[in-house]
Amino acid sequence: MVSQIRMGFDVGGTFTDGVIMQGREVIAKTKSLNTEDVTTGIVKALDNLLKDSKIDPSDIQMISLCTTHTINAIIERKNLDKVGVLRLGAPSSTSIPPLTGWPEDLVEAIGGKVHTHIIAGGSEFDGRDIMPLDEEAIVEAVKKMTGNVTSVAIVGIFSPILSRHEERAAEIVREYLGDDVSITLSHKIASLSLIERENSTILNASVVSVMRNAVNAFKEALSVRGIHAKLFAVQNDGSVMNADFAVDYPIFTVSAGPAASVRGAVYLSGIENGAVVDVGGTSTDVAYIVNGFPRESSVTVNIGGVDTNIRCPDLLSIALGGGTIIEKNIDETVTVGPKSVGYKLTEQGISFGGTTLTVHDVAVATGRLTNNLDIFETEFVTHGENISRVPKETILKADRIIKEKIEVAVDQMKTKSGSIPTIFIGGGAVTVPQKNIHGTSEIIIPDNFEVGGAVGSTIAEISGSSEIAVDLETESRGAAIERAVELAKNHVREAGAVPGTEEILEIEEVPFTYMPGKKQRIRVRVKGNVF
Repeated sequence: MVSQIRMGFDVGGTFTDGVIMQGREVIAKTKSLNTEDVTTGIVKALDNLLKDSKIDPSDIQMISLCTTHTINAIIERKNLDKVGVLRLGAPSSTSIPPLTGWPEDLVEAIGGKVHTHIIAGGSEFDGRDIMPLDEEAIVEAVKKMTGNVTSVAIVGIFSPILSRHEERAAEIVREYLGDDVSITLSHKIASLSLIERENSTILNASVVSVMRNAVNAFKEALSVRGIHAKLFAVQNDGSVMNADFAVDYPIFTVSAGPAASVRGAVYLSGIENGAVVDVGGTSTDVAYIVNGFPRESSVTVNIGGVDTNIRCPDLLSIALGGGTIIEKNIDETVTVGPKSVGYKLTEQGISFGGTTLTVHDVAVATGRLTNNLDIFETEFVTHGENISRVPKETILKADRIIKEKIEVAVDQMKTKSGSIPTIFIGGGAVTVPQKNIHGTSEIIIPDNFEVGGAVGSTIAEISGSSEIAVDLETESRGAAIERAVELAKNHVREAGAVPGTEEILEIEEVPFTYMPGKKQRIRVRVKGNVF
């Protein structure tokens, strides 16, 4: 990796961060204000990097994109695919139809419920058919979808154990709807739980075109600039996958930003176990790192108002950033947040001649912030005389509250008592207290902390997982684990990993206590190299 030139982008809430790295050295970095269509902001950051680094575009070997395209589309209900749904599980799964509990505006945005169908089929937990797959019903359903949907989600009961019904249904859909309609199979998206897995699959199907258009637009921008590097997208665990693979599995990118920040913090600091505090302009994300990767959430993940079982980082987000507003109330108490001036900090903050007291202003007033970060064009303070007029008591109260918020957040992310190393990154890291933080053994603010997410996106590792249910009365434990490992290795190779570089990260075994016999779930995580 020493001679490789890599480029990474991280699209945040206000800025798009970009870096060019060679080995461990950051040779250029930038922050570009976001644009409404996201892609334009990324391209602007790309041009800034090329101009500042003066490298030959043809020398770039890898580009990683940590994007908000998919999550923005879901949250804003914009540009979503019209989705047809085939649930393979009648007559045992008809009481709760697809899209139950979804926000009405999101249901409407993906074409409504008219093309959702529950078809006879699906499997028992032991692999036996619930009912034979009703292929004629699938044909009739697909005929109704013709010309009305752009994407199809196929969900079979217990398909992560036995996927043949989903795969056969996909063959029928492809035969009648052709290659222009994308197909998402639930056993490739999430684990056993039917409703949450179905929700995850439908959401994935709804943003395939969004991701495809984003990748194609970025590829075109790269080609015009003479860049022919391998293009990757960051996944929810902070690893990467081939961009073309990401087009089929865009739901794996919805939490990529915080995950990339964690990976960047690990890479820049060398700390692989502890906490990461990522401070932005409007919020702070606190994560716990285990062996260099963000700890996964163990609870249902809500995306755009829909409960899913997508694996995402375990994060605690608090309303605290450089632009967070500080108010002194009538009773003389001081409150910090949740409101923020956001990207208008340089217009409204007291440090810049405005009238709104912010976390940034407190950092200036306490002497914590004394110099400008090179990556920002605006000076950190332009109206210092205004800061001196803020009552010292207000500054001290606000600073104490800010410190307590960070301490509580770090403490809530711990799994055991004791102090832990904590890494501060993000453009707002210099605006919050970094000394004597209760519960931390040391505070690390590494070089290039302000573009930690972009650095994290350049880390050339690909990860994948598999999850199977097995009956240890009919299959040996060793054989079952070997089968799960091979499935996970196949997954990382599909995502772009070099064959032979696969490495097992985790093997998890959980007995099914509610099922008869010796049945259990085996989950395997594997990583592989890009080069």
